[in-house]
This record gives sequence, C-alpha cells and structure tokens, in this order.
Amino acid sequence: MLTVGIDLAAEATRTAVAWLDWSPGRARLARVEVAVDDGLIVDAVMEARKAGIDCPLGWPDKFVDFVTAHRAGHVRVPEGLAGRAWRRDLALRVTDQVVHEQTGLTPLSVSADRIGHATMRCAAVLAELARRGRPVDRRGGGAVVEVYPAACLKRWGLPYRGYKRAANLTELGRLVDRLLEAAPWLELGGYEPLCRASDDATDAVVCALAARASALGLVTVPAAEQAGAAATEGWIALPTAPLDGLIAPGQGRTA
Repeated sequence: MLTVGIDLAAEATRTAVAWLDWSPGRARLARVEVAVDDGLIVDAVMEARKAGIDCPLGWPDKFVDFVTAHRAGHVRVPEGLAGRAWRRDLALRVTDQVVHEQTGLTPLSVSADRIGHATMRCAAVLAELARRGRPVDRRGGGAVVEVYPAACLKRWGLPYRGYKRAANLTELGRLVDRLLEAAPWLELGGYEPLCRASDDATDAVVCALAARASALGLVTVPAAEQAGAAATEGWIALPTAPLDGLIAPGQGRTA
C-alpha cells in the first residue's frame, strides 16, 4: 500500500508531500518533497491508495448560509445568542468542534483565520482530482481524508506543540526522535535529515501515517447526525489505534 501525506499551505513554499510505502511489518519513506505545486499534489493523490491532507476541505455550512444572507441583506442573529456564542458555528465546523471535545485542541477556523487561503487552494486541487476521475468524499471515505497532525501526535502520545519554524529545530529533532522510538518499523532513510530540518516535511509524514490509519478503518468517522455537515464541510479523521496498529496484523506490539 502507498499512502501520501500533504501538509498544504496557501502557497507552494510551505507545502510538503510525503510518500509512505507499506509492507508487512514496515513502512518506508519513499519520497518527500517540499515547495510543492498543485500538479505534483494531484499526481501524488492519483497514485496513492489513500492521501491524508492537512487542510480543511470545506467551510462551515452556517458560515456559507451567513455570507449568502449577508449578500442579500437578510442577516438575523438567532434569539438568545450574541457575540462569541453566535459566531461559534460560523467560525468552527462540526468536525472542528468534535476535535476540540475529543482532544482539547481547536483547529484553525477556515472562515476566520488565514487557513482559509489554503482551503481556497485545496478547493482547486479537489476540483482537478474530480476532473481526473477521483472525486473526493469530504467525509474521508474516498481517495482523500482530512487529517490534523497535532491531534494525531497527541493521540499517539508524541510531542504536538513547539516544533514549528526554524527557531524550534531542536524540538523538531526531538519529535523525530520520539516518532522513531514509538515506531521503530518506520524507515525515514535518506530523508531523515530533511524531516529534522523541515517541520513541513515531518507534518507530511504524519499525514501519511494518518492516511494509513484511515485506509485501515482506524479513525473516527461522522455519526449519523454529523454526516450531512461532514459531506460539505469536511471531516477530520482522528486515529483510534496506537501507531503499531498501522503495520500488518501480528507484526506490532500490543497496546
């Protein structure tokens, strides 16, 4: 199985893609690229069994309704709500709120934070995948699944904060050390120096690990009452098994 991880930013400069090649008892980092353009992202997804992308796949339904109403001049604040309580459902998707409930982490708001720029880019990538015959199920059931590296790392008991940007290379190195200790079957090979130098590359590897979890059915999925929103807003798949659950049955430690 080949899984791909995509750490998507608004521009190619901060975008990374990782390819993990899985065989019984091991996962080999076959390739990592940084400063990746849309064409390579699409090609990577097309060749993968599953791709995990760190980017919202859509906007909150209530935000879309709000913008439409505002354009027509018909915005109404729900009775009994005001301020932050009213804006919560405009700023956070259903999946963002579920992630906060389950992990204590709050994903960036696609409608109120700069990550919206990345989602605009993502929308174009998803459209190109559909044109090539790989339409995306935003609930995570198809070729692409939305993932959140910080939440994955936290669920796997690994450092999940403080390793971003050049000023924190020491912490990034510690994260790579901890990851390799927790997953001795993961082979970074000649790409290990890049992972230690680029948090984008490391996040892409984490996304590829999360894609494997999704491909094996070892992630959270929307409940019946959440499925409708997830189909349009996107759904962050959280791992439900330890890292060793990602390798072939019978090859890892029990947890």
